[in-house]
Amino acid sequence: MTTTLTRPADGDGSVQVHQDPGTKIEEGALVIAVYGKGGIGKSTTSSNLSAAFSKLGKRVLQIGCDPKHDSTFTLTHKMVPTVIDILEEVDFHSEELRPEDFMFTGYNGVKCVESGGPPAGTGCGGYVTGQTVKLLKEHHLLEDTDVVIFDVLGDVVCGGFAAPLQHANYCLIVTANDFDSIFAMNRIVQAIQAKAKNYKVRLGGVIANRSVGTDQIDKFNARTGLRTMAHFQDVDAIRRSRLKKCTIFEMDENEEGVKAVQEEYIRLANNMIHNVEPLEAVSLKDREIFDLLGFD
Repeated sequence: MTTTLTRPADGDGSVQVHQDPGTKIEEGALVIAVYGKGGIGKSTTSSNLSAAFSKLGKRVLQIGCDPKHDSTFTLTHKMVPTVIDILEEVDFHSEELRPEDFMFTGYNGVKCVESGGPPAGTGCGGYVTGQTVKLLKEHHLLEDTDVVIFDVLGDVVCGGFAAPLQHANYCLIVTANDFDSIFAMNRIVQAIQAKAKNYKVRLGGVIANRSVGTDQIDKFNARTGLRTMAHFQDVDAIRRSRLKKCTIFEMDENEEGVKAVQEEYIRLANNMIHNVEPLEAVSLKDREIFDLLGFD
């Protein structure tokens, strides 16, 4: 259920709906929303981070928030049915559903849910995200969860993009060391700044992905107040793990780069548990980014 906006707008010109307060995730779980430009590797990052948390003994739930519903297949080794598809089968009578109808156990016990969404061009994914959290709460599936990871679609403007920010403690932004990825990251920072006025969500940091160097990311971080929490280079084993439909933790440690990537994910998970601090980053204007990045 959604309600109309009754509090101050989330930033100038913001037109958002707010989720029913009853759908909020209980205090206690660490809730992380993973964002970034489309195709930057958010699902790979989310699934491997979920696996890393599970390696640390945490009870993990990953929620895919994209109509493509491909967030969790490296954890489950298959494309699982989506919440919206299952709800349609019972004419949206959620009381007829069992947890095993929409939640699936993946690698090392990670619980996996794909919210799904409307067909392309026909609706907003934000409603589906809210319904997914509501369904999980109705079945008491969040009470024994230590970490919840939202893997979010790449459209910065869509209401579906904003919905997980109403539940998250921290947002991690996945970016490459290039102009387009950093430009998108700046827009994401703006969205989080707006939501932080009325919700608990804060910036947790940046994940540098598919990049040998980080000089452009470092420039942006220094200017805005962000920090890099993890760095994953362009390791071919990561690409091949997706083709094998598995996490990096299921790859042979003796393969080039695999052990280092596994250790970096474990380090990131540990830092998100013990060392993360909310960031008060300041976004840039589009022209400022253009002038900041690149070479003379």
